[in-house]
Amino acid sequence: MIFQLPSISSFVTKKALSLFLVLFSVVTLTAQEVIKDQPTKEAPKTDSSKKMKVDGVIATVGDYIILDSDIDKAYLEIASQGGSVKDITRCQMLGKLMEDKLYAHQAVQDSVKVTDSEVKAMMDERLNYMTEQLGSMDKVVSYYKKNNEEEFRTYFFDILKENKLTSEMQKKIVDDVQITPEEVRNFFKKIPKDELPVFGAEMEVAQIVVKPKISDADKQKVIDRLNGFKKEIQEGSSFATKAVLYSQDPGSRASGGYYKMNRKTPFVKEFKDVAFSLAEGEISAPFETEYGYHIIYVEKIKGQEIELRHILLAPKVTEESLQEAKEKIALIRKRIVDKEITFAEAARTLSDEKETRANGGTLINPKTQDTRFELTKMDPSLYAQVSNLKENEISSPIPEELQEGKKQFKLVTVTNRINEHTADYAKDYTKIKELALKEKQIKAIAKWFDEKIKDTYIKIVGEYRDCVFTNNWLKK
Repeated sequence: MIFQLPSISSFVTKKALSLFLVLFSVVTLTAQEVIKDQPTKEAPKTDSSKKMKVDGVIATVGDYIILDSDIDKAYLEIASQGGSVKDITRCQMLGKLMEDKLYAHQAVQDSVKVTDSEVKAMMDERLNYMTEQLGSMDKVVSYYKKNNEEEFRTYFFDILKENKLTSEMQKKIVDDVQITPEEVRNFFKKIPKDELPVFGAEMEVAQIVVKPKISDADKQKVIDRLNGFKKEIQEGSSFATKAVLYSQDPGSRASGGYYKMNRKTPFVKEFKDVAFSLAEGEISAPFETEYGYHIIYVEKIKGQEIELRHILLAPKVTEESLQEAKEKIALIRKRIVDKEITFAEAARTLSDEKETRANGGTLINPKTQDTRFELTKMDPSLYAQVSNLKENEISSPIPEELQEGKKQFKLVTVTNRINEHTADYAKDYTKIKELALKEKQIKAIAKWFDEKIKDTYIKIVGEYRDCVFTNNWLKK
């Protein structure tokens, strides 16, 4: 959503609200057209006043124009996502659209690479989601007021490509911004005491997981079934159709098991190792990951990227295995309560969750990558499990149902509670470092805008010339 800010302290917000929007907002899908073959530093030869009457052009940024109707579409997009637009003026919205255009224009000038195949993969993923939400492609086309699917796809492709250029340019600007401990210290010292941020109540949580065991016979059934699929596909059946009908991967099933990846894409190691060992057109033997058993078909290899399809099947868990897991975790809890073993020792030696086992079961917050969870931002299901626990109290065994019907049992405990408090440099260094880095990124963004606005052809027409912008679009 365009104008949604991350949770940060008010003193940073006061300094640079607009630039935070630039740096951290999501690019809204708005319809702008590209001016073909127009010089970037000279005014277009077309009479701008006549063009305003014909098609509603209100601004030009480099090779891009913005229509008056684009502002209306941006409002609709925010509203469709449940956002409020009552406090967003048309001038503010135009300023944001111009920022996006400058990013995209400069990305092209800097030869930032966005391939058509990359955009097509993004589009397929978005369209799958949109058709699921609205019910059919016809309804998607109607929602965007297009005449047919082909017209909509062309329109949508251009928007996604521009959005990708914008996000890649933003990333390029801030990626090289680093911060030293000395800069963090100086940042903190400059904050007046009465403006120090207040951090909400937090807790650190650990867990022990016991997963039901699956028999070798049940594993072999799944392997045999996948081998059967492989044989049928090699004889002419469609891999994509098999994936739609049988794969248990909710993330790719609707698109026929399709993924595009490179070696940096965050897939589990076993999956990546097999994928990058295959030749184009080859189908793997069944192999195991933590999610179950897979077969992979490599459709295309393009340099360091591959396009593939896969089918995932998970062996079924018997009631007997479920009962054994339940009894095991109850016994682990009893041993901890009886002080035969500590929670951390039990996690290291008895937990089936490899991600937390080495840390004594301590959970890592996926948003901050540290061990603290702010209560107001905690996942609701985890909060429900730990909110009533006293420090170092151990929960009763908790049954958990995962995706595709998988089940497991776990114990959770709160290892540390941190009450709401004013920022403390020693205790809150990670959070303070994040705020200091954001401020430095803001300055880098501001400097970039100042430089690029000077070097780019920019024109605003009509009543929008009276707007008060954060950036110097009118070059006064």
